[in-house]
Amino acid sequence: MSSKHVAVIIIGAGLSGIGAACHLTKHTPAKSFAVLESRAAMGGTWDLFRYPGIRSDSDMHTLGFRFKPWIDDKSIADGSSILNYLNETVDEFNIREKILFNHKVVSANWVSSESKWELEVLDSNNSTNIISCNFLFLCGGYYSYEKPHQPRFKSENSFKGLIMHPQFWDESLDYSNKNIIVIGSGATAVTLVPALAKTAKHVYMLQRSPSYVVSAPEEDVLNLKLKKVLPLKLAYFVTRWKNILSTYYMFYFARSYPEATKTKIINMIKDELGDDYDVDKHFTPSYKPWDQRVCLVPDGDLFKSINNGTSSVITDHIDIFMEDGILLKSGKKLNADIVITATGIELNVLSDIAINIDGVKVEPHNHLAYKGMMLGGVPNLAFSFGYVNASWTLRADLTAEYVCRLINQMDKEGVSACMADQDARAEADDNYIDFTSGYVQRALDKLPQQGRKAPWRNYQNYLLNSTTFWWSASVMRYRCNILDRVNFKTYTSDSPNSCFTT
Repeated sequence: MSSKHVAVIIIGAGLSGIGAACHLTKHTPAKSFAVLESRAAMGGTWDLFRYPGIRSDSDMHTLGFRFKPWIDDKSIADGSSILNYLNETVDEFNIREKILFNHKVVSANWVSSESKWELEVLDSNNSTNIISCNFLFLCGGYYSYEKPHQPRFKSENSFKGLIMHPQFWDESLDYSNKNIIVIGSGATAVTLVPALAKTAKHVYMLQRSPSYVVSAPEEDVLNLKLKKVLPLKLAYFVTRWKNILSTYYMFYFARSYPEATKTKIINMIKDELGDDYDVDKHFTPSYKPWDQRVCLVPDGDLFKSINNGTSSVITDHIDIFMEDGILLKSGKKLNADIVITATGIELNVLSDIAINIDGVKVEPHNHLAYKGMMLGGVPNLAFSFGYVNASWTLRADLTAEYVCRLINQMDKEGVSACMADQDARAEADDNYIDFTSGYVQRALDKLPQQGRKAPWRNYQNYLLNSTTFWWSASVMRYRCNILDRVNFKTYTSDSPNSCFTT
């Protein structure tokens, strides 16, 4: 068993982890850090998911990092383009040498007597290593890579065709001229259906109930015009803020005027599919807009595949799987060669790591979340959890910047540890995320709580957060317990040129 130490450990080399590493490089250059990635490759979602049509479900001018412009013409980008963007970022900031692949963190224990985290890590040989750090930053995303949400269906073993979850897509699969059923109506389903329909015989999107689906241009017209007359960074900045403000307006208009928003969305779909299509049945949800995430389809590709007859939406319940398809509760049978279960994800809490303080297990649900990024009473730990009503990266960037300012403030104060001091007056009042989506509801008992007031409210509001997060991290002095003052020089003696110190 080997043992190593580093000032800061980042968990995960996806969008959040890479962003965090870049911020540390820029804002805390004296700190050594390492990025621990459980998989053999970086990129997170954009390397893991390989199903046809994989793309962003929001625009890349807000899903991209604030510090690195997205310069491609396509605003709604495919997975490979996003992965290329992440690789460019890693190389631009010299992050690659700091990433330790095939390093899966099993548990993390805070040792109060030494003011450090000790992590139990499994390497590619399944050997256990102990890696310690002064500050732990969890950036492992929001869903489990190993275990998607995959309900079992009656007699599914009798089906003679192939059943596949898109999270484990087989890129060698030949689905040309095949009848395919995609079970689900979320972001993955509406992406898969038009992509598969290009070569499949026919694709059915089988849903129990509809989701809100809106069409948006694949290319941002304003951005294309701005890039012709402005420097790329300035064009990116203007487009980014145009999209931030428009998304903010649409979300809060939807929450304030749900019926008007619903009517507008439904009318847009009717314009796409025509008066003869049963939009009320197949595209009119029972819930209010933005009670769940709205699905985006670039240039209306889903609607185009329906109009040209290569795909169909079926709103019904599954009764039983048969040898050659699925029998529905209505009595209708769908013949299929392939069934794809786009049934959702299992939400990941604190990167699925067992967190302990001096050997005592931390239950996140029993803690309030400070600014949506720290657990009350847990020292030197932050986690990145993006927005559910906007691009993930907007929140991830703010969180990473705040962590950097906090670390720098700790050095300024000459302290080795701090934690958000849970305010009893802000006692638990609400769920961490105000969303009715299945993946959220299934994890409510695992997620932390949010309190009645700031800074314990998890605001889904970039404009508000971009103001409050920009306050100096010195405010932590008044809201945190300061533990174990240490020698300033000793604390900052790590070499920035290597992952580990001796």
